[in-house]
Amino acid sequence: MVRAAREFTDLSPGAIAKVKIALLDFLSCAYESLNLSPSRQAIEIAGRAGSGPASVIGAQTRASAAEAAFANAVLGHGLVREDMHTGSVSHLGIVIFPTLLALAQSRRVSGRDFIAGAVCGYEIGASVGRALMDQETVRIFRPTGITGPLGASVAGSRMLGFTEDAGVSALGLAANATAGLNEWPASGADDMFFHAGFAARNAVTAVELAELGAFGSETALDGPAGLFAALRHRDRVSAVTPFSGDLEIFSVYHKPAPACNYAQTACQAALAIGVDSHDVTAVHVKCTAAAIHYPGCNAAGPFERVLQAKMSIHFCVAATLARRSIEESNYRRLDDPEIARLISVTKLEEDPQLTQAYPGVQGSEVIVTLSDGKVLRKKLSDLVPATPDQIRARFRSAAGAAAIGIEQKVDKLDQLENVGLIF
Repeated sequence: MVRAAREFTDLSPGAIAKVKIALLDFLSCAYESLNLSPSRQAIEIAGRAGSGPASVIGAQTRASAAEAAFANAVLGHGLVREDMHTGSVSHLGIVIFPTLLALAQSRRVSGRDFIAGAVCGYEIGASVGRALMDQETVRIFRPTGITGPLGASVAGSRMLGFTEDAGVSALGLAANATAGLNEWPASGADDMFFHAGFAARNAVTAVELAELGAFGSETALDGPAGLFAALRHRDRVSAVTPFSGDLEIFSVYHKPAPACNYAQTACQAALAIGVDSHDVTAVHVKCTAAAIHYPGCNAAGPFERVLQAKMSIHFCVAATLARRSIEESNYRRLDDPEIARLISVTKLEEDPQLTQAYPGVQGSEVIVTLSDGKVLRKKLSDLVPATPDQIRARFRSAAGAAAIGIEQKVDKLDQLENVGLIF
């Protein structure tokens, strides 16, 4: 177990600040997603399970810790604007924070333990994901569905002060509950949103079972029939090296666009070109092999559902050029004739140099040809993440009247004696 280890006093002010801003980013996405269909369905499911001590964000529903975690994780994933750890291809915050918040509302937990738990959760989920997630694996399995339960179970175990044996059991039980298939992007199906919910619910259950004395396999990750073996990567167990350098949470970035990770930089490059889209006769997007081969990213339509559009680099770039903005409303224009025209003249190409630099940086280049023959291009060596000020602004906008009180508590998270009071 990660030293039940990783003490709050080990953490730098930067790490503490990163947890706080990541929590606000998760909350902003959750509030903004309240009226989306998957969110309403998840809240309904949580409510049907019966009342409990844990809150569903932005709703009147109170539920058991597991069901609240399920609903809140779905809420956090609704915009596709969640935080991103590129090396593990994972959105860890949308599983870790629902798990910690739900557990913290069912017992008294200090903010310091919450923060230490979050850091440990990011560390384990990211470290395992770096070892496991190659292009072949992610074509079939959803990374967050695998790394999320692992990271969140460690986070919960650390926050609750488990012994090493109990923490190992929680992790082993969570390994048995990893799931998520990448069949959904082609049709834009809702599976993706619920991957995070299942992961958080399973993480809470694994932690609570271990707390009650359930004995999980110590070799559920690295054994001959463990998770690494199941994914045909048992030879990579030694590559899992948490706390061996800079904390993994510092490698997490916050999306500026409510779309797939692999479309972020291309969107920013397209926006920087700033041309009248009606003058564009061809669009050439250079990106990494990871971007081209991730399910749904190289799709050119037709687009029948918003999630298809949010995954497609073609659509994301075309919509950015057509609307000269990067915003949620871009992805509601599935029938926009100008976006459709731009998609029809768009092609993607792998750039070997960009591929070589990935995942350390995530570059892209957009080249547009105009009707007069002029060629405009913009190359970004890496995406520009949302800043803390931008995250706070969109949280305040999404949370409305509740924003001031919650933001003040999050800012003082390391001073709270009872994290449950955040809500």
